[in-house]
Amino acid sequence: MTKTLAPLVLTLKVAGVATLVAFIAGVALAWVLARWRFWGREWLDAALTLPLVLPPTVLGYYIIVLLGRNGWMGRWIYEQFGFTVMFTWQGAVVAASIVSLPLVFKAARSAFEGVDHNLEKAARTLGLSEAGVFFRVSLPLAWRGILSGTMLAFARAMGEFGATLMVAGNLPGKTQTLSLAVYDAVQAGNDRLASLLVVITSGVCILVLVSSGRILKTEYLKEVHR
Repeated sequence: MTKTLAPLVLTLKVAGVATLVAFIAGVALAWVLARWRFWGREWLDAALTLPLVLPPTVLGYYIIVLLGRNGWMGRWIYEQFGFTVMFTWQGAVVAASIVSLPLVFKAARSAFEGVDHNLEKAARTLGLSEAGVFFRVSLPLAWRGILSGTMLAFARAMGEFGATLMVAGNLPGKTQTLSLAVYDAVQAGNDRLASLLVVITSGVCILVLVSSGRILKTEYLKEVHR
């Protein structure tokens, strides 16, 4: 039971924190790119979308180069705080956040671009600050698309494998998520455990997707009947 429960708890923990990070960063960046024009905007959009198409192992290598103990930022962090993300559950969060960020970012940007600019202009005319316009007008009108992207990001974070393996390793009880536990079980020839873990992972992801669809449908029907 421990071989099943421990990876599940860790996976939910990593996916939850990673989704929160991806949500905050993705919504903020989507708002900036949807509302402002500046040099390099297309390049920034491409960079934020890149994790969708790059192999996870390549992303893992980039993370190691940047945050590894001898990495560009990782060395400074280790020297100042004596901490490294390598082979820790925090490293798994970093990997999952990066691979799931594009899903929140693309959905949020599309949602913000679909908000009527005239409503935002009217809010500014009435004296709202930019922060007020964002939280009281833009975000409430775009939340359905943002929620959809966030739910997909959670499911993606749950299934992350390649980048997590390179950054956090595969340490049972410490960094071994469900996807890594499935890999271990298959390698060990334990088909029964592998099947159980696969069913659990698939079930949780399906539940997330179905719940997301129902929430969006319910809210849409409420607005239609207003």
